[in-house]
Parts: sequence; structure tokens; C-alpha cells
Amino acid sequence: MILIDVFWILAFLIFYTYLGYGILLWALVKIKELIFPYNNETKETYNYPEATLVIAAYNEEDIIDMKMKNNLELDYPQGKLHIVWVTDGSTDRTVERLKEYSNIDIYHIDERGGKTKAINRTMPFVKSPISVYTDANTLLNKQAIKEIAKKFDNPKVGCVAGEKCIAVETQDTASSSGEGFYWRYESKLKALDSRLYSTIGAAGELYAIRTSLFKPQPSDALLDDFMLSMEIAAEGYKIAYCPKAYATESGSADMKEEEKRKVRIAAGGLQSTWRLRKLLNIFRYGILTFQYVSHRVLRWTITPIALVLLFPLNLLIVLMTEGSQQELYLLLLLLQTLFYILGFWGYLLSKRKIKNKILFIPYYFIFMNISMFKGVSYLIKKKSGAWEKSKRKK
Repeated sequence: MILIDVFWILAFLIFYTYLGYGILLWALVKIKELIFPYNNETKETYNYPEATLVIAAYNEEDIIDMKMKNNLELDYPQGKLHIVWVTDGSTDRTVERLKEYSNIDIYHIDERGGKTKAINRTMPFVKSPISVYTDANTLLNKQAIKEIAKKFDNPKVGCVAGEKCIAVETQDTASSSGEGFYWRYESKLKALDSRLYSTIGAAGELYAIRTSLFKPQPSDALLDDFMLSMEIAAEGYKIAYCPKAYATESGSADMKEEEKRKVRIAAGGLQSTWRLRKLLNIFRYGILTFQYVSHRVLRWTITPIALVLLFPLNLLIVLMTEGSQQELYLLLLLLQTLFYILGFWGYLLSKRKIKNKILFIPYYFIFMNISMFKGVSYLIKKKSGAWEKSKRKK
């Protein structure tokens, strides 16, 4: 029966996207490292190059002092770390607060064109060999810049992806619990991706590039960090993963705020898939294409559709079969139903602000995939790279 064939194709696609790729990736890394042992050692002494910390900020007056305190506590050779703030469009006292600090560069124009446009405008002024990007609302660990700089000792590395950590508090919401679990899993995949060949993309919370490889991104780019890092990978450089350099931020204030972020990311994922379509050519990019499609493209395109189709298709098969075959598909239907019930239960607990990390996971998974469909509408309506930032827990 063709419906059964389609059902198993969709089920395999979903399994592969969210779990199977991770299992296969782990196996491939183990096989590779049996032949070429993994060496994670770094030099005891290292001549750190000059680096520039680039921070894009829009109306961030409330966190300037906290961020600057964090910046000034970073452990890097004196005189070799430059700090640049770009504050285009800010209408609060962000610029005035920054002017209280010496030894930093501030680039500001009154027009707000979005983060991508602001970064494009600022990068010609950056002269250091390494550029490190971070968000205004994230705090870096003291050794972050040093750990990132060491990765560039490998001439094949063109970009370094840092780690993102979600601050988990006693009164976690569904957004912070779900997001934290998601990023822990993502961290495992990024580490394995890097050991196999290259991490797939970098997140704006913390990443770095060789300044000479910077390419201005379209001003309407929603995921400029991902786009830039993958453009560098397309040039034959690797994106190294650096878990010892991490940026910590609070989870979204609630699921409504998290939805803003997820929908924008979903739209950005679709936009990036189209604009980076050259990377779908496995004959040209080989293993990079395999990793890119498995880790990103499937999540952003086909798999959410497969997830929506699987349940009604399962129900249809149950109605059209009988005997032991029907029992199998009835069991699968019940398991799907149970999963969605648990997700809905997590949603209800979230609305009542009742903590339950186990139920928040299926809820967050369903929420992420719904956001993918909302991202299509967002992408159609969006005309620029500027967006409304999500409120974070304080």
C-alpha cells in the first residue's frame, strides 16, 4: 500500500532529522578517529593576535554597565583586545552611557537599519586579524577570547563558533527550560560536526571570523551570523567549535517572547536555505553539504511538513487496515497521540506558570515546529533586517 510506504518515509525523515543524524554523526566520528586520532591539545604558549570585540546594540541602556564590566574582565593580553560598539538607531541613552567608558570605539547613526546593516557599516573600520561578535545581552566567560584565538592557529579554520548557555533558574518557564534543553542537544551536535569536518553555522551570541574573510550580508538578512559563517565555509574554510568560549544569557521571559525569536529564526532559516542554495550541491561541497542538509536544511524545510502529515496519514492507515497490521499502526497512532497530549499538558502548565521540565520538552518541540510555519508568513511580510527583540528573564 502506497500510504504505508509514504508513512514510513515520513517517519524515517522525522527520526533522522531529530535523532538519527546525531547517532550517525557519532558513529562517523568514532570511525574517523579510529583512523585519525582526535587531538584536542593546544600549545602551552601562544602568541595571541590582536582581536576586536564587535557588539551591536539597539536601545540597551539598562545593560551597558553590566556588559562593559564583563568586557573589561576578559582575560586577553593588554592592548590586543579592541572593543567596538555599533548603536545605529538607538533612541535611549545607550550612546551616552557608552561615552562614559574610555578605550572603546562607538559607531552610531540615527537611522535604524537592523543589525546586519550596522555590522556591514562598521566592519571596514576593524583592522585586527580576528573579529569576535557577541550580543549586548550576553556575558562571556573570562577566557572566551583566548580560547577562540587559539582555534585560529589552524590555517584551515576561518570561523569559530562559541557556545551558547541559557541561564537556568529555580523558577524556569517553558521557554527557558525548553530552550536550555534544545541548546544542550545542539551543543553535542556542534561538537560532533566539528570533529567530523565543520560545525554548521555560528550563532550571533558568540562567534569569530578572520577579518579578511568578512563579506557584507544583504541588509534584510535575518540570520546574518549563520549566513556569514556558511559563506566562509563555502570558501573551503572550516567552522571550528569552541565549547570553552561561551556566552550566557537568560531565557526568554515567556513563550510569547520566545515565539518572536523562534519565528524570526524560522524565517531566517528559510531565507538562508534559499540564499545558500549553492551549498546543496554535494558534488561540489561534499561532506559540508551532507552536514548542512542533515543538520539544518531538513529542520527548516521538509521535516516540519512531514510531522504535520504523519498523524492524519497514520489515522488513515488504521482505518484502512485490519488484523496485526492494524494493531501496529494503532499503537503508533496512540504513541503520537500521547506525545501531543503531553505537549498540550506542558502548554497548560506553562500558561499557569507551573514548572515541569519533562512536559516542557514535548511542548517546546511542538512549539518550534509550529513556529516554522509562522516563519513563512513572517518572511513574506518582512522588508528589512530590523526586528523587535524578545524580552529576556531578568
